[in-house]
Amino acid sequence: MGQKVNPQILRLGTIYNWSSRWFNDKRYKDMLLEDFNLRKALTAKLAGAGVSEIEIERSINSLKLIVNVSRPGMVIGRAGSGLEEIKDYLYKFLKIKKNSKSAPKIDIRIEPIKEPNLDAFLVAKNISDQLVKRLPHRRVLAQTVERVMGGGAKGIRIIVSGRVGGAEIGRREKMQKGTVPLSTIRERINFASVPALTKKGYIGVKVWINKGEGK
Repeated sequence: MGQKVNPQILRLGTIYNWSSRWFNDKRYKDMLLEDFNLRKALTAKLAGAGVSEIEIERSINSLKLIVNVSRPGMVIGRAGSGLEEIKDYLYKFLKIKKNSKSAPKIDIRIEPIKEPNLDAFLVAKNISDQLVKRLPHRRVLAQTVERVMGGGAKGIRIIVSGRVGGAEIGRREKMQKGTVPLSTIRERINFASVPALTKKGYIGVKVWINKGEGK
């Protein structure tokens, strides 16, 4: 079972919380699509800040976004000017007039990531960017494994699949160090999948990081 599902979904409610927290039985599909588009647009706008995860909380007249980034200073800006700019961008994106009575209050909270080397999405994105630059994949994976284990992880597994290194036939390569027990619910497994668009086609990058229990 643990080999076939997303490790974070398997641990929802026990270790991890839902990334979207709201209830609406009438406009569920519209709000779900809005959450997806919000994350996509905000991740693209804050690409330089190292966005890992965006949590969304909704109530009757408010929209709260918790943005986890590795470089919070780039988002906040001087005296919070960056946050105001993001709020204006979100009002335009949602096609809502900022000063209208029906406009929801948008609250943005920036959460810094203490150890980027233990965040699976940032690690996978870093590998993806290096593969796009045509760096040797074995060296990239080996350096990443050592860096993550040096950051305090109990284990890491990386799988890249596709036309790795520009090969004519697609293949899958795996590198692992330490323990990554996917079926043990109490272990905090951080997982991410990021595609790398190279000149020879897409290469899939999957990363599992075992942070241990209670971290």
